[in-house]
Amino acid sequence: MRASTHSAPRKSLDPGLRRDDTANVVAPAKAGAQRLWGPAILALSLTACAVGPRYAGPPPVDTPVAFKEGGGDWVPATAAVQPAPGPWWQAFGDADLDRLAPQVEVSNQNVAAAVAAYAQARALVGQQRAVLFPAITGTANTSRSDSSNSGASTGFSTGPRTANSLQIGATWEPDLWGRLARGVEGARTGAQASEADLAAARLAAQGELAVNLLNLRAADAQIALLQATVAGFERGLQIAGNRYSAGVVARTDVLQAQTQLANARASLAAQRQQRAQLEHAIAVLVGQPPARFALAPLPQWMPQVPAVPPAVPSTLLLRRPDVAAAERRVAQANEQIGIAQAAFFPRLQLTGAVGTSAVSVGDLFSAPTTLWSLGLAGTQLLFNAGLARSQVEAARAGYERTVAQYRQAVLVAFQGVEDQLVALRLLAEQQALRAEASRAADLVEQQVLNRYQAGQVGFTEVITAQQTALQARQALVQLQGARQVAAVALVQALGGGWGGLAP
Repeated sequence: MRASTHSAPRKSLDPGLRRDDTANVVAPAKAGAQRLWGPAILALSLTACAVGPRYAGPPPVDTPVAFKEGGGDWVPATAAVQPAPGPWWQAFGDADLDRLAPQVEVSNQNVAAAVAAYAQARALVGQQRAVLFPAITGTANTSRSDSSNSGASTGFSTGPRTANSLQIGATWEPDLWGRLARGVEGARTGAQASEADLAAARLAAQGELAVNLLNLRAADAQIALLQATVAGFERGLQIAGNRYSAGVVARTDVLQAQTQLANARASLAAQRQQRAQLEHAIAVLVGQPPARFALAPLPQWMPQVPAVPPAVPSTLLLRRPDVAAAERRVAQANEQIGIAQAAFFPRLQLTGAVGTSAVSVGDLFSAPTTLWSLGLAGTQLLFNAGLARSQVEAARAGYERTVAQYRQAVLVAFQGVEDQLVALRLLAEQQALRAEASRAADLVEQQVLNRYQAGQVGFTEVITAQQTALQARQALVQLQGARQVAAVALVQALGGGWGGLAP
């Protein structure tokens, strides 16, 4: 619907009326107000008009029809942030993780900041919605004046005079072209984007907590492994010392054993440092100072990696909060185009006021004279050196930018799922091979040590076998932890799980 560009002929005012500079009409009688109800009703009828493009939903994204690294078809992402299928972290079988993960929602400061940002965005919706309604104000004035003619010989004075007035006024701008409604809708979509940002912050903090805690478990396993290794190297040093004391071997065997033992102890100290830093990071994630937080090592580390179903439902991409936030910002940018285009169309403002005046404050509510006014003001942009057109172009460019960001978010989501699917598959293959290599290295280590005690080989061969066995054990522990971390990353890539989690 477009407003006519032709104006109605102006009617002359009654002699008892006067027009001020703001086009407000002030009259002592109510009959004059009836002439302004026609334009007001017309303005109300025009509030359904809106300029600018309608939002047609998420922009199309060119996507593959199926996972490259797994089953299931892709579906276009939408704005809906689907709820995750419960506490996904329980699939890892760690009691401390089950206890700490819920604390992230209430204690993590990044999540708290996201909660505040969401509350701020919701408040902005209320602010924008308020402009759709009239603004009513009350004004009370009191003044005292005096006038005199001091130049006359006799002097003349009317004496001090007191004036009091009370007035209630209202102003309202009809939303002729949908500018205000688009502002409300833009604020609403912004709040929805902020809600998705909150979900993303919560998921990121929970994922970081899970990664740190699982890495801490792997660090504990590495510490236990190095402690056992140090104990074995201490026995090897004792053996070499005994053989040197007996004159069977040279002192170089003892020096080599001491060097190997010192290096193992240094590796153990470095692993303990890493473990402490991970514990500190976990404390911060749950909103506690590191000095008051501690996690005891598990008696036995039995890492669990959730099994991914053969066909991962592609609809789980709808749970990606970052994709939902990007789509909502596209919708918000679309509203800005309509707001900018509305600047080319006229704006109307309705004003009204009613009040009384009296000499005494007590007479304000019983004064026989009541003044009222109704006004209708219109504004039409005539020239601003291309500013309005530039604002429309900027809004359109902003929309295109958010579309590109949305498509990039969807593509990154696809990449994240593919990366973690292939990581889980190949890490499982590597773990089987590393386990086989570790078993073989353990046998070689024991056999070489026995041969050294029998005087059949030198200590250099013992050191080589022990280092190979240690590296194989450490690589196996690292792979076990890496598989768990990859599973957490897949959970995050899918927006909070894949459903049907099973350890």
